[in-house]
Amino acid sequence: MAEHEHVRVAVIGSGFGGLGAAVRLRREGITDFVVLERAGSVGGTWRDNSYPGCACDVPSHLYSFSFAPNPDWPRSFSGQEHIRAYLERVTDTFGLRPHLRFNAEVKRMTWDAERLRWDIETTAGNWSADVVVSATGPLSEPKLPDVPGLDTFPGKVFHSARWDHDYDLSGKRVAVIGTGASAIQIVPSVQKQVERLTLFQRTPAWVLPRMDRPIGAAERAVHRALPFTTKLRRGLLWGIRELQVQAFTKHPGELGFVEQLAKRNMARAVKDPALRAKLTPDYRIGCKRILLSSTYYPALAQPNVDVVASGLTEVRGSTLVAADGSEAEVDAIVFSTGFHVTDMPIAERVVGSEGKTLADVWSGGVQALRGASAAGFPNWMTIIGPNTGLGNSSMILMIESQLNYMADYLRQLDVLGVPPGSSGSGGGRVALDARPSAVRAWNHRVQERMKRTVWNTGGCTSWYLDASGRNTTIWPGTTAEFRRATRRVDLAEYAVLRAADARPETGAENAEVAA
Repeated sequence: MAEHEHVRVAVIGSGFGGLGAAVRLRREGITDFVVLERAGSVGGTWRDNSYPGCACDVPSHLYSFSFAPNPDWPRSFSGQEHIRAYLERVTDTFGLRPHLRFNAEVKRMTWDAERLRWDIETTAGNWSADVVVSATGPLSEPKLPDVPGLDTFPGKVFHSARWDHDYDLSGKRVAVIGTGASAIQIVPSVQKQVERLTLFQRTPAWVLPRMDRPIGAAERAVHRALPFTTKLRRGLLWGIRELQVQAFTKHPGELGFVEQLAKRNMARAVKDPALRAKLTPDYRIGCKRILLSSTYYPALAQPNVDVVASGLTEVRGSTLVAADGSEAEVDAIVFSTGFHVTDMPIAERVVGSEGKTLADVWSGGVQALRGASAAGFPNWMTIIGPNTGLGNSSMILMIESQLNYMADYLRQLDVLGVPPGSSGSGGGRVALDARPSAVRAWNHRVQERMKRTVWNTGGCTSWYLDASGRNTTIWPGTTAEFRRATRRVDLAEYAVLRAADARPETGAENAEVAA
């Protein structure tokens, strides 16, 4: 490997997970770290997704760090520009800019078993690190379907996460492919400006009203003057969602009432019974993420909108052909088809202790100990890893729990790295490798709990499921449960590697360490 800079911790990505990790490292007194970011600014998915109408479907005061409350959110549900501005402020407030390395896309991370370190090759140079915290996020790599003939399309094509702001949709015939969270925001945002909009809907979504409103100046002033009110508001939002969890995880039948609310929401805006039939899902609400919008159904009911209740199967020049045979002539195609979630591309670039990539190890299904550590990849952990996603609450809660785990992981390395009779810290000379048995046991418990959840029993196929139909995305419990499970590192779940021989301690030695 070429000349490089060595750091104690390398954080990959500068979205909520990466910036949160950076703040936590500084709060733990660790300043020897870098944040490697492939783009030219912070923000992650809130930088990349700038499509018309882009906003969060989690209330603003819950979709922010507990250690960085924002009394000045302008709306109860914030738009993309407000969230990105918040992340820029967090970066400045906590002094993170000296640690940021922009335009540094990771090409490969390789574990050096002799030196107990990660060698990292990026487009901006090389680094080595004692510990890698991967915070690339599951919503970072757009997923484009392989549609025959797409390369022959003469018009404009782009994914919602790579919106072309230089292309004017005014007066154009536009096709939107997909009906997920992005599509229901894009459709009402562009419907009024296009000549004709055709929505290709493979599966309809359950949509509830979006109870969004401006937060007035007086309300914001109260939050600034009395910080406990912001904390109280956040706590109430969190508590309500915690109470909802059992309906998703243990008693999906209780969601029938919510289905009725969604149907009434549709009926208010869509008077055409044929269109309502197209838009009514045949699966239990909650099986896919419940979407929030008060403008989606009204937009679909407009005379310049066509809903094709079938997926796109072929492109013939400027003609799009659906699975049911219907056709549409369009000038532009907007793919709102989601991301590589269960097959994260970063996994192909991580090479572990046995020379295998993380993608190889995860070829039978992604799994990680407590959503963080993969067996055979010492001193490597991921933020928003397998089975840490949520179906009804804020991912920031899960991120902060994983940051607790990260912090204790580093403390354990400090303790284990102190040589006998020494008062110094030798954290870089020791590594923790998740035991395969511990990973399997954790994953088994998660999957057993998953069996009765609405995500597995609701009768849908969602992006929560991998190619084999296993739910490797969602956490089947409350955020409080996850926080308890990740409060501390259990050394019995790890093999301890030392630089002398890079072999795990076993037997009595390891039992003593674990104790």
